[in-house]
Amino acid sequence: MLKAVQILCCSSGLTRLTKTRNSSTVKLSTFSSPPSRKTLCFNPTRMSSSSLPGPDPVPKSPTFVSGDVRKIKFCQWCGGPTKHEIPDGEEKLRPICTRCGKIAYQNPKMVVGCLVEHEGKVLLCKRNIQPSHGLWTLPAGYLEVGESAAEGAMRETWEEAGAIVEVVSPFAQLDIPLIGQTYVIFLAKLKNLDFAPGPESLECRLFALDEIPFDSLAFSSIYVTLNLYLEDLRKGKVKFHYGTINKRPGSSPSDIRAFSLDYHLQP
Repeated sequence: MLKAVQILCCSSGLTRLTKTRNSSTVKLSTFSSPPSRKTLCFNPTRMSSSSLPGPDPVPKSPTFVSGDVRKIKFCQWCGGPTKHEIPDGEEKLRPICTRCGKIAYQNPKMVVGCLVEHEGKVLLCKRNIQPSHGLWTLPAGYLEVGESAAEGAMRETWEEAGAIVEVVSPFAQLDIPLIGQTYVIFLAKLKNLDFAPGPESLECRLFALDEIPFDSLAFSSIYVTLNLYLEDLRKGKVKFHYGTINKRPGSSPSDIRAFSLDYHLQP
């Protein structure tokens, strides 16, 4: 598997995570950002929040991260008790049913959403649920079985913002290994202006680019996505982005600057 990933990276223009940082630095921020706004320091292989304490960036998450498998004490298929061992031919501790012998594997969740554009503004929702209650986010949520990523993103936008949108193109994939999530965000356009907050949102608003509430965003993934979008607009070309967000272990979901970002696409 690792060899296959290495081959894929070489053939698709991806860079290694350990590539040295020897290129010029560009700052990502919103247009007309106030002096107090925190910015991201960006180069083709690494982004880090300027608000992180200490001289060093957040340590990278391991390539392979497993959840707390010891919390899985019973089999999801037959209800039998589990033991925790490393199966033959594998390298991780797994919950194994002592009755039926099945192994419970933990897999990442995919979060899909839309960066909705309308006349130089973007649509944000103020969360009415935890985590990050009362903070702003792009409309997004977990992908459901039976739908494509784009369909899920449009559904989440309807559920959270009451907005009917048309997906234009994929914009960003952001992996967060520490919490087992992958974000897939699509650029989208409103089909009409009839939107309103759903049960999971307190408020929905179109924000001008220089009014985006960066100090009140819900998640690091949204912070990174919006900064990448604004930087693309500044350069005059919106493109696809792929990176890994390395959250600081122990940080809360609302601690949106407790991260570093490995950027995997060639500039």
